[in-house]
Amino acid sequence: MSENFDAIVLGAGAAGLFCAAQAGQRGRRVLVIERAGEVGRKILISGGGRCNFTNIGAGPGNYLSANPHFAKSALARYTPRDFLELVESHGIAWHEKTLGQLFCDGSARQVVDMLLAECGKGDVAIRCGQDIAAVSHGDAGFSVTTQGGTYTAPALVIATGGPSIPKMGATGFAYDLARQFGLKVVEPRPALVPLTLGGEDVLFRELSGVAAPVEARCGKAAFREAALFTHRGLSGPAILQISSYWRRGEWVEIDFLPALPSRWLVGAKRSHPRKSLRALLADHLPERLATVLAERIALPGELANLPDKALQAAEDRLARWPFHPNGSEGFAKAEVTAGGISTAELSSQTMAAKRVPGLYAVGEAVDVTGWLGGYNFQWAWASGHAAGQAI
Repeated sequence: MSENFDAIVLGAGAAGLFCAAQAGQRGRRVLVIERAGEVGRKILISGGGRCNFTNIGAGPGNYLSANPHFAKSALARYTPRDFLELVESHGIAWHEKTLGQLFCDGSARQVVDMLLAECGKGDVAIRCGQDIAAVSHGDAGFSVTTQGGTYTAPALVIATGGPSIPKMGATGFAYDLARQFGLKVVEPRPALVPLTLGGEDVLFRELSGVAAPVEARCGKAAFREAALFTHRGLSGPAILQISSYWRRGEWVEIDFLPALPSRWLVGAKRSHPRKSLRALLADHLPERLATVLAERIALPGELANLPDKALQAAEDRLARWPFHPNGSEGFAKAEVTAGGISTAELSSQTMAAKRVPGLYAVGEAVDVTGWLGGYNFQWAWASGHAAGQAI
């Protein structure tokens, strides 16, 4: 069996479905091919099942890419407000959590149903459970062969994401296909992922389950959110954020008390002279963490008996506590993939490949990676919109 379409979208995730809906509603005959048995599997597990579908403050500065300017065009032309209007038009109740994160009041299924409804408006054909056997390109356009048949179209959209969360069926197929068509790929790596500790840092594993508000830093990047100690290392929002900037061999610094003013420890000696460092830290941090930090700093006795110089050195250490991760939890635990199809190969206005007419790439498959908190969904909507309006 052979069928002809105006566009074929590979992947029924956030970016693929949104792109297909946009193109379909513009009168294009669109086919979406999905390897899994259902659409939107990553959407359904996102945000604890409530889908953190965008971040109201999303802008180019919230994304990593070899070209930090690439995302500007798509993000400007389809904003968080635009997507929020679509959500509200479907009667989906939502709420804002910290840092501009928007979630469904109900279930992530509402977002998937909304995307399917939008595809329905454009008469988009969706075929799930289809393994792609071959993709080729010739004078007649693109040809995609699955066990269901062969499909042809002058436009092909790569929307199969990256290899993060392989248990959901994620693979590096997008990169294989990009390379097949001669497109460069920026080395993919896990992002928004817990970091693992070894060496002397392994002692902190005894704090598994303890969390505290911190500021995590790596290079010029800094995030002030919660960190969580795990049986393998470090996790929590601050660590997931900084992991996207971390490279193997680099250090991560933690400020355990970012809200306290400079010279607070010397000041505490004046106001609480009879307290120990451990007791003072326990006023601000979980007791188990306070105990471990005090043991490492090793300033026993009452504050009154400790020199100001030693207290200032302890404060400095608490503000820049170095950890040397020996790795990460990898793609299995990574929420997204950094790297991907090089933005140098694509038009920032249309997401079209510059050297392969009719080929597009959107969403996580592209070398644009957002912060934790709805930013990657916004990139999916914005890049899907850009391609869907251009097909």
